[in-house]
Amino acid sequence: MGRGEGSLKADDIDQLEEATAAVQAWKYALRFTEMAALKCVIELGVADEIESQGGAATLSHLSTALSCSLPSLHRIMRFLVHHRVFKARRAATQEATTYLQTALSRRLLRGGEKSMAALILFEATPTMLAPWHGLSAQVLSKGTAPQPFEAAHGQDLWAYTAQNPEHSRLLDEAMACTARLTAAAIIGGCQDVFEGVRAVVDVGGGNGTFLGMVVKALPQIQGINFDLPHVLSSAPHWDGVEHVGGNMFESIPKADATFLMQVLHDWSDSECIHILKKCREAIAEDGNGGNDHGSDVKLKKSKKVVILEAVLDDDYNGERQFEEEEDSELQSWSGIRLSLDMVMMAHTNGGKERTRSEWAHLLAEAGFSSFSFKPTSVIPSVIEAFP
Repeated sequence: MGRGEGSLKADDIDQLEEATAAVQAWKYALRFTEMAALKCVIELGVADEIESQGGAATLSHLSTALSCSLPSLHRIMRFLVHHRVFKARRAATQEATTYLQTALSRRLLRGGEKSMAALILFEATPTMLAPWHGLSAQVLSKGTAPQPFEAAHGQDLWAYTAQNPEHSRLLDEAMACTARLTAAAIIGGCQDVFEGVRAVVDVGGGNGTFLGMVVKALPQIQGINFDLPHVLSSAPHWDGVEHVGGNMFESIPKADATFLMQVLHDWSDSECIHILKKCREAIAEDGNGGNDHGSDVKLKKSKKVVILEAVLDDDYNGERQFEEEEDSELQSWSGIRLSLDMVMMAHTNGGKERTRSEWAHLLAEAGFSSFSFKPTSVIPSVIEAFP
């Protein structure tokens, strides 16, 4: 075999990289169109209508049922079929084209345990999009300027949410999306985290979705859903769950275990340490363990703080990560976790996604004697911390 045969020449590689870069740059420039199209079909109820027809519906039917423009809907659906959100069965006429549900399009349904419609709608609101325009200003300020959300709206996310009931409702519904997915993963794959636990406080539990699902699956557990009073004012009833209003920076109800699901990533390191200390106080021994050594061991094992949060790679390497994503994009959550870190930068004052070593530092500073990490089938890992 002659020199250079059987492999790409350097010039060919350069040309391929340039061609790929051109396409990728255009994709980045127009990536907002994906969110916009998904928002459109969720608002129209396209996936819901297709589902009501048994999982398949013609363009003509959808246009009539949803009272919308047939040519415009065709263009939206053509775009989303290209992106594999829906499938299409071609016909002799455009109107007779049949659109079919996929696993992805069912995530756009307004209801169901796997729905992510509320999360997409929330992130697509003008309120949540505006801070992104201030990201570069925040980076240039080196910490002296207000965070992007505060710069855009004059107050931080939590103050804004407390004063705007509609935004608060959208946030609660969006967080319920992630709560349902996380709860299903924990119940299905990590039930041992509840071993010996009699009472659980879900700190910052929103409308109670996570704890409601846990207690339904494990009715022996007493659930306390703890959040700010204005959050709980519209929270639904869940069997076996008590809603308790309060402020996690001041005190947390007593229980065997406290859960923090995607709460700490909203806060700075110092604030996280403060919250974790309050959680440790809430699980302090009550002195009623008796003299049974076996019972004491079980009691100590159940006394813990359980953190459900993304854990970034400590040894993140861009080139290696790129290769992994190319090989196994659907199996890897790493890119989503890094995107969430960008969300924290835009929407919170000091919040971020953390690496394993960063979590270990916070837990040690908060006074925990031991802790463990366990990955799940979804974005968060299970971090168990023992006093």
